Amino acid sequence: MPEPTQTHNLNVASLTPLIGPAELAEQMPVPDAARQTVVDARREVERVLTGEDHRLLVVVGPCSIHDPDAAMDYARRLNALRGELGDRLCIVMRVYFEKPRTTLGWKGLINDPHLDGTFDMDRGIRLARQLLIDVNALGMPAGTEFLEPITPQYLADLVAWAAIGARTTESQTHRQMASGLSMPVGYKNGTDGNLQTAIDAMLSARSPHHFLGIDDVGRTCVVATKGNPLGHAILRGGAGQPNYHPQFVADAARRLSDAGLNPGVMIDCSHANSEKKHERQEVVFKSLIDQRVARAAGAKAAGAASTRPFITSAMIESNLEEGNQKLPAGVKPGDNVRAQLRPGVSVTDACLGWEKTEQVLREGYARLG
Repeated sequence: MPEPTQTHNLNVASLTPLIGPAELAEQMPVPDAARQTVVDARREVERVLTGEDHRLLVVVGPCSIHDPDAAMDYARRLNALRGELGDRLCIVMRVYFEKPRTTLGWKGLINDPHLDGTFDMDRGIRLARQLLIDVNALGMPAGTEFLEPITPQYLADLVAWAAIGARTTESQTHRQMASGLSMPVGYKNGTDGNLQTAIDAMLSARSPHHFLGIDDVGRTCVVATKGNPLGHAILRGGAGQPNYHPQFVADAARRLSDAGLNPGVMIDCSHANSEKKHERQEVVFKSLIDQRVARAAGAKAAGAASTRPFITSAMIESNLEEGNQKLPAGVKPGDNVRAQLRPGVSVTDACLGWEKTEQVLREGYARLG
């Protein structure tokens, strides 16, 4: 066979234009009430992470959003609880649209909103933006993980707290992206449990960067950032081992402080910390509450006016119903996949059900009293 003469896009099947961020924002503007939710919540989260506010930040919600109607049901329930428990818990809803995959699998609502392999990303980005508008309009702040580096241009104006995941914390692209984000950002330790990955990411992201990105109309441009000082570490365990116990938390706080960083940590109650058993998230959450209470009691006994907690925040994977489910096999483009799924059940990692979530949060609230 003759040698090919083409050298460009040999493995690209197609290129589909996407609406620009500014045009999407014009079509889907943020109502005043939703915007105020974002502004107020970012300040609340910042105060908690810096120790000005001694409440516990809790980012809680579905592992991933696949059904916007179920997500709104969850948001209404959580918002009522946020109001009731708000003097001790600063609650933010976990609203995750992008899922990193170790090999293959469903990549989230933005990537494949119909769950049928059609990858209608224009529809996905619209669904994601509308859901964030609706959630914030309730007065319920939203937190998410940013995976694709251009996604923030479409959604970040509606996000109060963001995460960089264990698989991407080491990525220069994601550190640069985080340096320009407008909200506090949590950085997970690596999948091997290495905290240094998160420390390096925090140091990098708080500095200015220049990199290639897109502007509000979707043009490729050089992005110059100021650096984001509002970073914190997330302990999620790794290599099959947890790292939420007191000795790990104290060591993390020391290492972060030695690096000149925020020593307060978030405990991810899922992943390796729960041994990937969703029901064990309750055990992890109770432990971090006990650690906060013990540290406060120790400070009081020593006569200290106040002591900043090592643990400032927590994350829980929770949904309307317990557990998870697999997407149906043999799905064809155009199939109504959601109709074949159990409502309110995660299609990615297993979650606590709503009743258990409410119980866990109420018990934590009582203990913090």
